Amino acid sequence: MTLYGLAVFMLVYAIAVATPGPGVAAIIARSLGHGMRGAPAFIAGFVLGDLIWFSLAATGLAMLAQAAHTAFLVVKYAGVAYLLYLALRLWRAPAKPITSAEPGSREQDWQLFLGSLALTLGNPKTMVFFLAVLPTVVELKTLSLNGFLTILAVILTVLPTILFAYALGASRARRCFSKPETVRWLQRSTGAAMATAAVAVATR
Repeated sequence: MTLYGLAVFMLVYAIAVATPGPGVAAIIARSLGHGMRGAPAFIAGFVLGDLIWFSLAATGLAMLAQAAHTAFLVVKYAGVAYLLYLALRLWRAPAKPITSAEPGSREQDWQLFLGSLALTLGNPKTMVFFLAVLPTVVELKTLSLNGFLTILAVILTVLPTILFAYALGASRARRCFSKPETVRWLQRSTGAAMATAAVAVATR
C-alpha cells in the first residue's frame, strides 16, 4: 500500500468518522449525561465494530456479510433498541444538576461495550463505508498483510481520537448545566436526538 493510498484512506476515514451519525449522537448524548465516565468502554465497542467490518471487507467476506441478511438485521435492530433505551433513560431521568448524578445509575463497562458494538455492527453508515466506499479507496484484492495491519493501525488511531474529542467536548459542555430546568431541557433534547438516530438506523 503506497503512502498516497494510505493518506487518502486516512482522510476519507476521518471524515466518515467525524460526520454526525448514530454513533456520534450516542457519544455526545452519553457524555452530556455522564461525562467521561465509561467513555473508554463505550468507544472500544465502536472500535471493535469498525475492525470487524474492515476485516470482513478486506478478507473477501463482503458478499457473505450482505448475504447474511437475517443475522445483520438482528444486529441492526439490537443497535436500534440500545439507542431507544438510552433515549428513554435520558427522557425519564430526574432533572437534577448534572454534578449530582447518582452512582446507582451507572452502567457496567461490558454493557456500554456491547451496546456500542451492536450499534456499530448495525449502523448503515458504517456498513456503507466498509462495504461500498472502502473498495473505491483501497485495492482490497491486492492488499498485503502489511497493508492490512497498517489500516488496522489507522482505525485504532483515528476512530478513538475523534470519538474521545467528541466525548471530551460534550463532557466539558455539561458543566454549563446546573439548573434543574436546563438539565431537563438537555436530557429531553438529547433523548429526542437519540430516538431520531434510532429511527434513522431502523428505516435504512
